[in-house]
Amino acid sequence: MSEQEALGERESMDVDVVIVGAGPAGLAAAIRLKQIANEKGEELSVVVLEKGSEVGAHILSGAVIDPIALDQLLPEWREENTPLKTPVTADHFLVLGPAGSMRLPNMLMPKLMNNHGNFIVSLGNVCRWLAEKAEALGVEIYPGFAAAELLYDDAGNVVGVATGDMGIGRDGKPNAMFTRGMELRGKYTLIGEGARGSLAKQLIEKFGLDKDSDVPKFGIGIKELWQVDPEKHKPGLVQHSFGWPLDGKTGGGSFLYHLEDNQVAVGFVVHLNYENPWLSPFDEFQRFKTHPAIRDTFEGGKRISYGARAITEGGYQSVPKLSFPGGLLMGCSAGLVNVPRIKGSHNAMFSGMLAAEEVMAAIGRGEAHNELTDYDTAWRASPIGTDLKKVRNAKPLWSKFGTWAGIGLGGLDMWTNELFGFSFFGTLKHGKRDSETLKPSKDCKKIEYPKPDGVVSFDKLSSVFLSNTNHEEDQPIHLKVKDEALQKSSEHDVFAGPSNRYCPAGVYEWVEEGEDAPRFQINSQNCVHCKTCDIKDPNGNITWTVPEGAGGPNYPNM
Repeated sequence: MSEQEALGERESMDVDVVIVGAGPAGLAAAIRLKQIANEKGEELSVVVLEKGSEVGAHILSGAVIDPIALDQLLPEWREENTPLKTPVTADHFLVLGPAGSMRLPNMLMPKLMNNHGNFIVSLGNVCRWLAEKAEALGVEIYPGFAAAELLYDDAGNVVGVATGDMGIGRDGKPNAMFTRGMELRGKYTLIGEGARGSLAKQLIEKFGLDKDSDVPKFGIGIKELWQVDPEKHKPGLVQHSFGWPLDGKTGGGSFLYHLEDNQVAVGFVVHLNYENPWLSPFDEFQRFKTHPAIRDTFEGGKRISYGARAITEGGYQSVPKLSFPGGLLMGCSAGLVNVPRIKGSHNAMFSGMLAAEEVMAAIGRGEAHNELTDYDTAWRASPIGTDLKKVRNAKPLWSKFGTWAGIGLGGLDMWTNELFGFSFFGTLKHGKRDSETLKPSKDCKKIEYPKPDGVVSFDKLSSVFLSNTNHEEDQPIHLKVKDEALQKSSEHDVFAGPSNRYCPAGVYEWVEEGEDAPRFQINSQNCVHCKTCDIKDPNGNITWTVPEGAGGPNYPNM
């Protein structure tokens, strides 16, 4: 008898469509499915699983949202009371040096970078509102249930997912709180888990969905929400910067978004193809806020929330095949972020809507569990493909030529794509995976970061506290190290333990005391589910898996 059989049978629920993830893609798909079914006068059962404790609990984004997809999905939204309250009124682009800054003229920026007509939002609150819309249409949403396993039929088609068991102790055995997970089976399964989702990762590998695409690329985005002095608040201001504190070889930049109610969202993105293992994205972010052009906004204010998330950055050429037998990938699981614009919500929603239309057409033909290959053609011919194709070379140019030359060449390439529909560069390749870019620590300069001042810069643990992160203590560690010896001989001995620095939540430590020193310690309770470890570990030796349902951060308005 297998371990799974020993735990007992799972209850099963049959529906028409199973959706994993209550983000913009999953909720747009759910809404569109019910809209089409209602237009046809048909019954359709749709279930959305969300691993966060509530819808929006795990949603983290800048965010400036382009409403183009929302206008199609819910045309009446502008007449309602929605979380889209702050239209963009000013767009600033800054180049930062160690002591000064320079604002770039807006006229130099390609038109697609213009944010006028967009809205500064809490994407978590937008998702909460979309969830209300979905439930009003009859969609069933189950927060606090993590989809932990894919279900297959005898032919190898995906037929649904199973939620994780609850009440498994640290020793791997059921405890007094044990509850078996549940199987949700559907005619089609739509995956919208976000960047580096655990099920999407399995599907891409199992079905070879990436065999004809470029390597995936990622960044880490770290964000804080502040309540600032009303005199310093400029509702509708969008400000982006690049340059200091990152060196010219390291890609990344910042955003400051002035929302309503004297709130400012500030974030910092570091591209995960950086080379120096001594670099800490968290500490670069804290240092950024001390810049003279930035600091004044936050002095006298109060930091009220913190979080971090991986961002898909591969773009057009890295999007894998999105259809698999029995379902589709959507949103950031598909890699549909427009990196120069720092936007993905509109494409996520478009992909959910397209997925819904493909699924409804298939169900109308009496099909189930087959591969909906038309979806792969549809997204490229849609506004998603148009959006991503224009900017396809911005990231590889930045990676190849560094910040200063790369951004200039990327801007030129976006102008030619926008004005003439072509690129001098064709479609460039990304090169190495992010896990392959670190240099040995002995070949890199160690970075000494200043201590946090407690005014605008802070430490990791006080930051994680603001993310409201919580995991049940007595549960198996959800961060799996395949080879402990390799972690010591390579991650520690060659690269000086970069996991301690690339993790923005203090999850990983090399403990240099005791008989077993150095010992790799995983403080999994701190994990904010950013998944950077799954991407950046130099040996691909760490795998992020879903913890017990509802575990992780609880972002109130990120």
